[in-house]
Amino acid sequence: MKRPMISKEELLQIVKDHPTPFHIYDEKGIRENCRALKKAFGWNKGYKEFFAVKATPNPYILKILHEEGCGTDCASFAELELSKRSGITGREIMFSSNDTPEGEFSYAKELGAIINLDDISLIDFLDKECGVPEVICCRYNPGGVYKVSNGIMDNPEDAKYGMTKAQLMEAFTRLKALGAKEFGIHSFLVSNTVTNDYYPMLSRTLFELAVEVKEKTGVAVSFINLSGGVGVPYLPDQTANDIFAIGEGVRKAFEEIMVPAGLGDVAIYTELGRYMLAPYGQLITKVIHEKHIYKDYVGVDACAANLMRPAMYRAYHHITVFGKEDAPCDYKCDVTGSLCENNDKFAIDRLLPRPEIGDYMCIYDAGAHGFSMGYNYNGKLRSAELLLREDRSVKQIRRAETVEDYFATLDFGEL
Repeated sequence: MKRPMISKEELLQIVKDHPTPFHIYDEKGIRENCRALKKAFGWNKGYKEFFAVKATPNPYILKILHEEGCGTDCASFAELELSKRSGITGREIMFSSNDTPEGEFSYAKELGAIINLDDISLIDFLDKECGVPEVICCRYNPGGVYKVSNGIMDNPEDAKYGMTKAQLMEAFTRLKALGAKEFGIHSFLVSNTVTNDYYPMLSRTLFELAVEVKEKTGVAVSFINLSGGVGVPYLPDQTANDIFAIGEGVRKAFEEIMVPAGLGDVAIYTELGRYMLAPYGQLITKVIHEKHIYKDYVGVDACAANLMRPAMYRAYHHITVFGKEDAPCDYKCDVTGSLCENNDKFAIDRLLPRPEIGDYMCIYDAGAHGFSMGYNYNGKLRSAELLLREDRSVKQIRRAETVEDYFATLDFGEL
């Protein structure tokens, strides 16, 4: 059963200094999860997790992850700069961009990041801008559909990311001629899988590709990046992924395919975001309104600007009412924010204990793609982020926006 990371008593102390809504992250949970992931892939000497910065771009979070041995995966200049300012540089950064603007490859190369090329046409772009680095990675798209356990997981052929196999072969040959000396393969095919089969299945695809690359081009890859896609159980009755079973599945594929091909020293990388942070962040909000027309609505002081996933994807996020965690869920309602959009709902026809104005709610699994997807529509101000430390103290790691922040880029001078 999902529970808030803080008690009602702790919450009432926190809101004295930090009014709702706010995001709060569990340092202890984050660190324990990092250690479990590292242990699950400990059989691979070169293993490294490159946290997807887009999921939770906060320097305190990046620092915690870095202390636990994680690097960063960046997709923009700002994410590269955030990594740098958080003390993460060099080969601890994977730069996986697409439609890359001019200058960003140069900055990634300046930082010593591993550049991950999304398209074969970017070879000429990269070479012209800053030259091909000695370490380079290419992103692979196998096309078709991806199936596991007799179910279709996603359709890579419709995805904008990656190269075909023929393009990948040509890319490695050209990059080698341009001075590249160390090569990697990367692939991201699906999102938020709740199955232990995805990584092992993907690893077999990429391991077989690595063997073929070696045979056809003479390039022996030194690392394979399984990217992200390992998800979390947003629904309370879902079974969480077993990271140790996943790691063991990848190990078996490695032993069967890579070792006999003389590629037993290849490093395995992952690039997780949601798995690393989602369960360890919660959005805390206050009930401020009730409305009763054709159905019952419970209005809270958070909105889709604080957590876009329910409005954007109809995604499920579990909700509990503080102090009523064990009360019967016998009241059907929509939990809504105040945006002038009808999809601004955290829950539709959700059964909850009857909320009252003044109650606080916990919205779960908001630690990744929560705050980071926020925006200022309707002039809504982005909320604070707090860190629940291992000693149960709370630190503000991002202050809430003010109206002056919202107006800071506007020029009222000529009015």
